[in-house]
Amino acid sequence: MSLAPCVVGVDFGTLSGRAVVVRVADGAELAAAEHPYTHAVLDRQLPDGTPLPPDWALQVPADYIDVLRIAVPEALARSGVRPEQVVGVGTDFTACTVLPVLADGTPLCELPDLASRPHAYVKLWRHHAAQAQADRITALAEARKEPWLRRYGGKISSEWEFAKALQLLEEDPELYGLTDRWVEAADWIVWRLCGTYVRNACTAGYKGQLQDGVYPSSDYLAALDPGFAGFVADKLEQPIGQLGDLAGGLTAEAAAWTGLPEGIAVCVGNVDAHVTAPAATAVEPGRMVAIMGTSTCHVMSSDRWAEVPGMCGVVDGGILPGLWGYEAGQSGVGDVFGWFVRTGFPAAYAEQAAALGRDPHEHLTALAAEQRVGEHGLVALDWQSGNRSVLVDHDLSGVVVGLTLSTRPEDVYRALLEATAFGTRTIIEAFEASGVPVGELIVAGGLTKNALLMQIYADVIRRPLGVIDSAQGPALGAAMHAAVAAGAYADIRAAAQAMGKARPAVYQPDPGRAAAYDRLYAEYRLLHDYFGRGANEVMHRLRALRTEASA
Repeated sequence: MSLAPCVVGVDFGTLSGRAVVVRVADGAELAAAEHPYTHAVLDRQLPDGTPLPPDWALQVPADYIDVLRIAVPEALARSGVRPEQVVGVGTDFTACTVLPVLADGTPLCELPDLASRPHAYVKLWRHHAAQAQADRITALAEARKEPWLRRYGGKISSEWEFAKALQLLEEDPELYGLTDRWVEAADWIVWRLCGTYVRNACTAGYKGQLQDGVYPSSDYLAALDPGFAGFVADKLEQPIGQLGDLAGGLTAEAAAWTGLPEGIAVCVGNVDAHVTAPAATAVEPGRMVAIMGTSTCHVMSSDRWAEVPGMCGVVDGGILPGLWGYEAGQSGVGDVFGWFVRTGFPAAYAEQAAALGRDPHEHLTALAAEQRVGEHGLVALDWQSGNRSVLVDHDLSGVVVGLTLSTRPEDVYRALLEATAFGTRTIIEAFEASGVPVGELIVAGGLTKNALLMQIYADVIRRPLGVIDSAQGPALGAAMHAAVAAGAYADIRAAAQAMGKARPAVYQPDPGRAAAYDRLYAEYRLLHDYFGRGANEVMHRLRALRTEASA
């Protein structure tokens, strides 16, 4: 009997890794498994108790290997698929998530005498402690009129490779000297799977400032810091693999971890947001995909190039071959809602939720859904984790205006839901004002489960909202790229046609609610520009005071 070929996609998120087994012929997701990272996010202390300063966010790379050891075999067992049916494996990662390693790929934090050194660990995407370095990178590029700066909307983020590496050099030069390779986790995990270090085109372009085949020059880097002059040549540069390319064959060691056959195709790495676009069938210009989880990443392909203020980057072929791939994003979305539940959910509400069989988010959402637009009298800024787009400033912070003694938890919760929708509208308007039209928004990620949130987004952005028809969008996208690497499809467009899935226009904007939201959005934009564009630097001053007090 013929056994249908399958592929495995592994999505490495912020708090866990998820593996999905997918049938090559039609994209059917046969089974999935999730493994939470043992150490989650290190934002207060290292595993040995070494304290961390504010704005740090680290991870332990061994947690990623555990996903391969646990989630992949579990998904395979649940699927009923025989190992010999699996023809390829693909991965995706949050970005920029980067780590210092030795020449053989050993993370510095795994060396016993370096386990107490914070800079030896993985710097997660939401590590924002390199803002000062990012500001200098941008200022120097502006002064020198570096042409690559335009491809990033005029600002370089503290989340990206160069800022984090410069922070390592300046704060722990000994560790910088021990670093043989400064590696994106997306490429490190592929290295561990197939034994070959291939730098993927996506992270190199969006997070590593590689444009038209060229990185920032050594004389530019030397002007930042003389010790940084050789960063690209000595620690970063590596052969580039295009998305969907074959990185190598699964090693015997990785086969033992995963239960998959040795030698099967291992796809070049990718970024969780970008890999989701073809999974959501967004392979034509003008279809923006918002991957909504702890943060939101907005990706879209277009047949035209434009300089979009505050975008995270535009890369030729960065998402799909032959098109310009754009990225923007919000660095706090689900994280913002989670913060409020942790800090603003009273005991009485917890008792009510338990009696109704709801978790805190479900309970607050149900209560918030009973309100009319504007009934809570609040407007919020969604900057509890800084602003990625369009201001590119992670020293900004959250705001809620309109609080009274009558304000209830559900009021604040709904205002935060709305604030993230206003943030997305700000991003869409920046694209359209720059001549890059956005026709439809397709949402993927865990937050699609919240129907109120989805309807708020449709009303706020005044566009139909589609939803990916997959619970594991990034993992599905990674699996689709694995199918291409294994030779099952000629390219990712063909794979998307057969394996991708999305339900278009699930949520339609309501004209009455949209008009009411226009008024709230106008207040949001006033606050956005007042606090975010220099009229009042109170957020930066408070951040400086906090840093001094924490020193």
